[in-house]
Amino acid sequence: MTTNYRYRSITEVSELIRQKNISPVEIVTECLASIEHLHPHLNAFITVTAEAALQEAKRAERDIQQGAWKGPLHGIPVGVKDFFDTTGIRTTAAFAAFKDRVPAKDAEVVTQLKEAGAIVLGKLNMHELGMGTTSVTSYFGAVHNPWNTDYVAGGSSGGSAAAVAAGLCYATVDTDAIGSCRLPAACCGVTGFKATYGLLSTKGILEGEEADEFILLLNHTACTCRTVEDAATLLKVLTNPAASQGQLKTDAGSAFGTTSKPNLGIVKNFKATDEVRTTFLHAVETFRSLGYTTRDIEAPLAFPSLDLKKIEEDRQTVSHSLFQEIDVLLLPTTTERPPSIDEARIRGPQAVSADNTFFCNYYGLPAISIPCGFSDDRLPLGLQVVGPRWGESIVLDVAHSFQQATQWHVKHPMLA
Repeated sequence: MTTNYRYRSITEVSELIRQKNISPVEIVTECLASIEHLHPHLNAFITVTAEAALQEAKRAERDIQQGAWKGPLHGIPVGVKDFFDTTGIRTTAAFAAFKDRVPAKDAEVVTQLKEAGAIVLGKLNMHELGMGTTSVTSYFGAVHNPWNTDYVAGGSSGGSAAAVAAGLCYATVDTDAIGSCRLPAACCGVTGFKATYGLLSTKGILEGEEADEFILLLNHTACTCRTVEDAATLLKVLTNPAASQGQLKTDAGSAFGTTSKPNLGIVKNFKATDEVRTTFLHAVETFRSLGYTTRDIEAPLAFPSLDLKKIEEDRQTVSHSLFQEIDVLLLPTTTERPPSIDEARIRGPQAVSADNTFFCNYYGLPAISIPCGFSDDRLPLGLQVVGPRWGESIVLDVAHSFQQATQWHVKHPMLA
């Protein structure tokens, strides 16, 4: 390895790049070496665009040396879930029929990343067509959890979470339709964030292919990274201001350091094993020790109907009624520790349960999963923070406070 920055945050590495203490070429070279070394163990990437990434890194280095720094993503290596179209690079959704599918145009969020100066290293492995939560089913083979390669990485964005956890890239853009970003983030011990429905563009996800209306109304563009601060950076770059209709409460860049502490609703009706429940309650105690006010609450985990004609009405009603006396909800991300790959093959494509995450997709609520501890067999567990529609800043603020008070997010797997 040429440097020792692979587990740093975007915030840290970006400042070093801006100050010209390290070069994008060094960082990209290190990531590409890690990808090559760990691919046989993790299978996180489907396509690696090494030559193009190095060319972009040299261009970024030259621009920054000349004083043309574009912002916090300039020169930062990122990955793209293989759901998003990329110009001239195959976009397969891990599906056999799409193995040679090469789009002519980038998805909108890919364009935004490139315009911000981010360097795309390649396309990440996933659960086939996004139709599962394990990333075991893929035309290109199963994704493996970096903490223990006998276990699943979660899904459908499993390659993304594995890559960030293993230090192969600094962030990824993903999708989340039932928990597809947050579940793997929890399984791999990283940060997974989805914004309010529609705030980030989904244009260019397998553009031109048939898609079920139900999935279109549930699917959110999301991101995986190491810290909440990095998630705020990505949100600022990827947000479409027109999409929020002026309702986004505050700018993500000013989310931290608010003077008043939000009221936390502690969800009581979540599903979880004893070890997940115990870890979650320890996280709640951390918030109480920081001076937060908490109150028990029932979350709308069960649905009176899944009537697509009423989904917008349901979203408005729940977002308004649920957050009358609280500012955010807290609950575990997963119901149990990640299953082994062998267990997942027996239990099927939904072996990582979305019981605690799906309601956020149906109701279009912003939600983040952050690391909060480990199972008895040393696999990561996640804490979920959920807010009202357009409440991204308060979700990020609460999650950031937890990361400032704990060290779970800086732990990483010991990989050879």
